[in-house]
Amino acid sequence: MLSVEGLKVEFGIKPLFGDVSFVVNPRDRIALVGKNGAGKSTMLKILCGQQKPTSGVVSVPNDTTVGYLPQVMKLQDNTTVREETRKAFAGITALKEKVEELNNLLMERTDYESEEYMELVQKFTQEHERYMMMGAENYEAEIERTLCGLGFVRTDLERPTSEFSGGWRMRIELAKILLQKPDVLLLDEPTNHLDIESIQWLEQFLTQSSGAVVLVSHDRAFINNVTNRTLEISCGKVIDYRVKYDEYVELRKERREQQLRAYENQQKEIAEMKNFIEKFRYKPTKAVQVQSRIKQLAKIVPIEIDEVDNSALHLKFPPCLRSGDYPIICEDVRKDYGEHLVFDNVIFTIKRGEKVAFVGKNGEGKSTLVKCIMNEIPYTGNLKIGHNVQIGYFAQNQAQMLDEDITVFETIDNVAKGEIRLKINNILGAFMFGGEASDKKVKVLSGGERSRLAMIKLLLEPVNLLILDEPTNHLDMQSKDVLKEAIRAFDGTAIIVSHDREFLDGLVTKIYEFGGGKVKEHIGGIYDFLKEHNIDSLNQLENACQVIEEKKAETSVTKNKLSYSEHKEQQKRIRKAERAIAESELKISQKEKRLKELDLILSLPENASNMEYIAEYTETRRELDEEVERWEHFSEELESININN
Repeated sequence: MLSVEGLKVEFGIKPLFGDVSFVVNPRDRIALVGKNGAGKSTMLKILCGQQKPTSGVVSVPNDTTVGYLPQVMKLQDNTTVREETRKAFAGITALKEKVEELNNLLMERTDYESEEYMELVQKFTQEHERYMMMGAENYEAEIERTLCGLGFVRTDLERPTSEFSGGWRMRIELAKILLQKPDVLLLDEPTNHLDIESIQWLEQFLTQSSGAVVLVSHDRAFINNVTNRTLEISCGKVIDYRVKYDEYVELRKERREQQLRAYENQQKEIAEMKNFIEKFRYKPTKAVQVQSRIKQLAKIVPIEIDEVDNSALHLKFPPCLRSGDYPIICEDVRKDYGEHLVFDNVIFTIKRGEKVAFVGKNGEGKSTLVKCIMNEIPYTGNLKIGHNVQIGYFAQNQAQMLDEDITVFETIDNVAKGEIRLKINNILGAFMFGGEASDKKVKVLSGGERSRLAMIKLLLEPVNLLILDEPTNHLDMQSKDVLKEAIRAFDGTAIIVSHDREFLDGLVTKIYEFGGGKVKEHIGGIYDFLKEHNIDSLNQLENACQVIEEKKAETSVTKNKLSYSEHKEQQKRIRKAERAIAESELKISQKEKRLKELDLILSLPENASNMEYIAEYTETRRELDEEVERWEHFSEELESININN
């Protein structure tokens, strides 16, 4: 299906990898693994033809199609969600137009007995059969089913793509690629912007897909559930393990132990040769043996050992004050944005030492409640922070608070106390800042690197309540293991907002599920919650669009029974909702325009660290998100009125 022979890629003096050969077979489910910077994303780009190798060949048969989802891509802003997704069926659309054109030609002809007419009939029949075989009649239903599976609701499908965040727009691109049903599917971190339910849907889709899959992911549960083969990029080579990820981890451990034994034996042999050469270098009677040893030494190929796994590093939070028995108490907490209800009647108590998770679909209020706890936004109800509570908060915007004029090492050295200062280099290595990376200035770091650095800084601060909002988004598996072990050994209380099941497994003992304006408490671990959740609502998620259609069918029976006064009242509500939508759309347009202006301003080197512009950008982004939520609320209200009208 896809063949790689003698592949070599060089960036600078040292090759990224070389002499790589492997074959992707039909139905292969391949996890491409390796440390950050090993070349995983580069390999995917080469496989899809976006990047050329230094040498070697990638062979793709002419009839084989390849679909590729990169981590970052340019997204369209001038269509609706449905129209953008429909582009996946561009071939079907073109074929439909051709069939309609042939049909029109047939209708215009009257020479039914002529040879030209019979040829036209035959051509129409062939193209129509091909059109039907491509599933042309069902592609609209497929679009809705796929988008619903990835977390969209029916009302989203007619909204412009520009109204969605980058994460939701990446889901649209993923839907387009899945709908194309390529023979080989290349996915680079597909779960980064998905919630737990959407990840489960994608798992099911990929396992049932008839094509081959090659994916890069730091979600261990995801790749273990999907893949049956593991390709590891290590020491500039690709090692093929024909097993799923968990089995690969054990085999890799055995392989590294063998490498260590072989390396130690080789070093012993080299040392003996060097000793012999030094001892008898100037003895004429041993000259032949000395020259022989020198030649043998020159021919020895050094044994390379796979990169050291830093996940064995043990991190412990520094000592801190003991908090009260109940660090957080929520009593009838409610949050609204205008007329849009995020959640209400939130009642729970978190005890000292508990590790809990906030889970649910994106946009259901997880981060909003965290902001309420941090007292960053207003709310109604009672939210009490306990005695002596010291909060350590991690969110993506924490990275903006770092001092840009100092190095990575200095950032951590400034907060490290006591013996932990002796382990700074080890800690930085565990979070992908090993070697020269620790000497980089903060201002040259990418967004992901800054987030990792902010996480390390938090780990070294004395706090007794941790609040982590999507802490694993920019971490590889080894870094996640280090963080998970540190939180597990943490004496204080932890609230973790995450969609990473493997990270939450064995870490949290209570789940708070956000959805439908409510927060529901579940006692037990993440897999206990998922088991219950699968039974209750996974099928509903898969059939979300069908449920909406059934509701529409039910309401259509009674829609003609409204009285004149009721009809008049509904028209009044429609006009009110339409006015609110128009006002909201105007505000959204103004906010988006200002964000683009600020993007241009901040792209200038002299403004890159201007806190006034950064603060305005953050505030404008927050206001835009609130306005989009308000627009969604009025749009849903208008659709609900129209369904019942």
